[in-house]
Amino acid sequence: MPVNKRSKYRGSRTCGGGTHKNRRGAGNRGGRGNSGGCKHHFVRVYLEQGYVYRKMGFRSLKSPVDAVIDVSELDQMAQHLVKIGKAQESDGAIVINAEDLGIEKILGGGKVTQRLHVTAKAFSEQAVSKIEAQGGQTVVA
Repeated sequence: MPVNKRSKYRGSRTCGGGTHKNRRGAGNRGGRGNSGGCKHHFVRVYLEQGYVYRKMGFRSLKSPVDAVIDVSELDQMAQHLVKIGKAQESDGAIVINAEDLGIEKILGGGKVTQRLHVTAKAFSEQAVSKIEAQGGQTVVA
């Protein structure tokens, strides 16, 4: 009886990865390089490099992009922010100061699964209702 995955898959051609074609190319890892940094790899890029929301190419000086984040992305990052010391946990809630993270406004996209006490310059109405529905607080700084 094998005791670990290495010995379990010893001698098999694909080590449980299905057919030999399944692990080819960059599609199985979500693209090459920094692809998806503002989309499906947002959390990874944010934790590695900080807040880097930008569009490539020509930029207009007339309409600057505010530093915004959806409440669901903030909820996903909350536990990791506590681990790295950019947020604190008190009384079963996670206290996050968005200005320390370089974020100006919290938007209401997605779901909130934890109690969050968030301080930011601005909140959308949906973000306030979703945070407070979980027993959290919003503070406008």
